Parts: sequence; C-alpha cells; structure tokens
Amino acid sequence: MRNAKGLIVRKPWINLILDGLKTWEMRSTHTRNTGVVYLIESGTGLIMGRCLLSGSHTVTHDIFNHSYNEHRIEDISLLDRWNVAWRLSGAKRLNNPVPYDHPQGAVTWVNLAKPFYE
Repeated sequence: MRNAKGLIVRKPWINLILDGLKTWEMRSTHTRNTGVVYLIESGTGLIMGRCLLSGSHTVTHDIFNHSYNEHRIEDISLLDRWNVAWRLSGAKRLNNPVPYDHPQGAVTWVNLAKPFYE
C-alpha cells in the first residue's frame, strides 16, 4: 500500500473545497499525483478532509473568465502566477480533524505514513 498524500491548502480555499464550492485548486505547476488526497489546512498541523484529485490542466484567461464557479478567484491578476487547475471532486470534511507530523520544508505535499479513516 502506498503512503497517503496530504495536500496543503490555505484558508479560505480549503473551506471552499470542503464545502463543495470550489473544484479547482489553482497552482503554478501541473501535478502527477492523482487519486484520493487528504486536505491539510496550512499552518494548523491538521488534516481537515479528503477529496479525489483527477489531474490538472492549464487555465487561459478565457477559461478563467468562464469558470468562476470552479476556482472562486476574483482577482484575475493571480492567473499570472497560478494558472494550473488541479481538478478536485467528492470533497468530504472529516468529523474530527486529524493531527499529523509536518516535515520541515513541506509546502505543497506531505507523505502521510498511514491512511486515515473517518
């Protein structure tokens, strides 16, 4: 069994994802990771939920302008740096957030030693 992956996401974006209101996490690079990922709220040391990451695609200005319901970003200038959408679905908030050991230097991904169950 492979290690579970934890994706670090800042507020308010993590809450929008967990509430089912945001299905694209905007990043600056593509990801090869797919499958179930656990959502970690940046700076808290807590796993807050999980979702399915199905892949990524580049977002042009035209796509951005027609996809607000997916990304929930109002400032189009952010697209200059964060122009890759990581496609998320099936987000579910954990009933009780789970603490984890945050490795020094981890910014985007954390390898979690074991799967977490709800």
